[in-house]
Amino acid sequence: MENIQVWAVILDESALQDELYQRALTFVDAESQAKIKKFYHRVDSYRTLIGRLLVRRMLVKKGISLSQMTFATTQSGKSYLTAQNSNPPIAYNVTHDNNVIAMVVGPGRTNPPAFGLGIDVMKTRVPGKSSINEFIEVVGDQLSQQEHTILQAASTDDEKTRQFFWMWTLKEAYTKAIGMGLGFDFKRVEFHPQERLVKVDGQIPVGWKFRMFVLKDGEDQYQGVCADFMGNSEQAEVLPENIEGNSSWLSVEEGVPFLNTAMSVLHT
Repeated sequence: MENIQVWAVILDESALQDELYQRALTFVDAESQAKIKKFYHRVDSYRTLIGRLLVRRMLVKKGISLSQMTFATTQSGKSYLTAQNSNPPIAYNVTHDNNVIAMVVGPGRTNPPAFGLGIDVMKTRVPGKSSINEFIEVVGDQLSQQEHTILQAASTDDEKTRQFFWMWTLKEAYTKAIGMGLGFDFKRVEFHPQERLVKVDGQIPVGWKFRMFVLKDGEDQYQGVCADFMGNSEQAEVLPENIEGNSSWLSVEEGVPFLNTAMSVLHT
């Protein structure tokens, strides 16, 4: 297992019947069930359930039975698999935004027990009724001066929006990979999307590989980044964006078929 894989699920809330949801719930542990049922909005329950099942289906496919799976979280809330016998260990991270739930999995190379692997995905749209300029003004203290300069140079609002979300998803993926929770200063991480250049604290970090990807949900587009700490002595590398269907490491499924497939795999 040398390379990472990303599995993404596109959720259509209207297509997910309660009977299927209730059956799928039985394939996660009691603690997960209790957490999933606490959400006020059912769509949040769906997202969390799919995230849990993405991990469990992956582990079963790697030869780990449901009864052998035990999980824990770091102090910052990053989930990991305990008591691993895999060599190398299995690292994973899950994220979601709106209709997309995504998981990255790869070898646990560094920084156990949760390892240096992170993923983030975001819908390429400014939330609410704000313009992209208004939105950047709100979160601008988390951007470096160079990032502000890059955004100001964008020729259109659409281009500025895409550039901003590349910056933000990379910052999120990096902080998830290093296992940092709230309180990490995003300004410390700087990303020039067009040049595919990352800096942390003003320096190009060593040992990192970042992968950019794009997902489509009808007319909506999502941008995502995976951050993988390889632990080598090479300068950070940013692989250009991959679109679903054009990448060997990116797989996309619809929500209902995914749930049926996951239950079938976990039932065996």
